[in-house]
Amino acid sequence: MAFHSSAAPIPLAPPPGPGAFHRAHRPAGAPRAGAPGRSLAAHSSPSPDVVVTREQGKNAKLVASLEKHNVHSLELPLIQHVEGPDADRLSAVLRDEKFDWITVTSPEAAAVFLEGWKAAGSPKVRIAVVGAGTARTFDEVLQSSDGSLEVAFSPSKALGKVLASELPRTSETASKVLYPASAKAGHEIQNGLSARGFEVTRLNTYSTVPVQDVDPQILKLALSAPVVAVASPSALRAWLNLMSRVDNWSNSVACIGETTASAAKKLGLESVYYPATPGLEGWVESILEALRAHKQSSK
Repeated sequence: MAFHSSAAPIPLAPPPGPGAFHRAHRPAGAPRAGAPGRSLAAHSSPSPDVVVTREQGKNAKLVASLEKHNVHSLELPLIQHVEGPDADRLSAVLRDEKFDWITVTSPEAAAVFLEGWKAAGSPKVRIAVVGAGTARTFDEVLQSSDGSLEVAFSPSKALGKVLASELPRTSETASKVLYPASAKAGHEIQNGLSARGFEVTRLNTYSTVPVQDVDPQILKLALSAPVVAVASPSALRAWLNLMSRVDNWSNSVACIGETTASAAKKLGLESVYYPATPGLEGWVESILEALRAHKQSSK
């Protein structure tokens, strides 16, 4: 199992010329990947360097960053978010109870929380985020709000277990924490906080499901890419489910951080790259490192 943390940018082939198939983020409402009018162009285009797999509409920043290094991306969303079993409870809980902290560990959890928070009348809350990507989801509200929402803490490393170990206690008595989470998230955060004496209320406000509609031509292109980039264990499992339909796929996986990389290791993948610190910049460097390793092995 190969784990690598970062790499310097590498020279790759220049982008395709005018008229070539453009493999990148498409605007909302545009035809899905592989829709009529695009698949014919795909046949004559060079293979992509990397498959980007975040849900529809959330790959643009990664694609743009990779384009600066002449890396060509194929967008293949592998998961989509759906309402969780506790989604309807969120606004009522925020109205009826007071919490010392709200712990938010992903941009999607932040977006779902903000919907419930607004429905509850925007009560005063203090937010602990796992990292900068999650914190940015709150930027618009922070600029326009009256100070009722405060992003007040992030851990020294963008990992749930570190957040659980470092979240400040606000009193000698049990501090109350609301943890709105994915139904598929593990119990590391709530168990870690509970062990430190926090009173944790977990609400499973959303979940993830694999995308079912994958165009065969787009999947064929994806299989030709030397690297697939994944941002969650759910996306990783969805990719492996697709790979179960083919024989001997053994290319590289570039993970956004340690949590997803650990899942990849447990699932038996042999060429796994991830940054020491989760985030877009490190993720891009890990993708570049994976591409450099592929280039060396192909010589």
